[in-house]
Amino acid sequence: MKYLSIILLLILSGIACAGVEYRQFANSDQQEAYETLTSELRCLVCQNQTIADSNAELAADLRRQVYEMLQQGKSKQDIAQFMTDRYGDFVLYNPPFKAKTGVLWIGPVVFLLIGLIVVFLFARRKKTASVLQANTGNENAEKLAKIRNLLEKGDQS
Repeated sequence: MKYLSIILLLILSGIACAGVEYRQFANSDQQEAYETLTSELRCLVCQNQTIADSNAELAADLRRQVYEMLQQGKSKQDIAQFMTDRYGDFVLYNPPFKAKTGVLWIGPVVFLLIGLIVVFLFARRKKTASVLQANTGNENAEKLAKIRNLLEKGDQS
């Protein structure tokens, strides 16, 4: 039984190593370019991960394609341009500011400003309502005092 469990563990350890991608580069500049590109390109399936972090099949294909293009001698800019032409600006984790991506850059600021304006107006309205209520409360107290006074004195006419 002991030998059977050892054999089973050895078989399973081979499977565990199969999930690791290993790429061999000609020099450290290519490796650095590969790591930079894979950390700057967005996984189109996961959408919140880079292709370096994603386990999706498309991310693995994109990593392989980046590796092959680097082996062909293409620069980082060429590869980024190819990916942008093919998948659009969304594939870049930090898209450039253009008319098409302006909403992505300006949208959060606009929503923040709208939220601050709404909070300011709500606080101002509440303050105005409390002042009006205090004034109305004084007027109501005066009216109640007059009514009590009339009831206590009765109709003297």
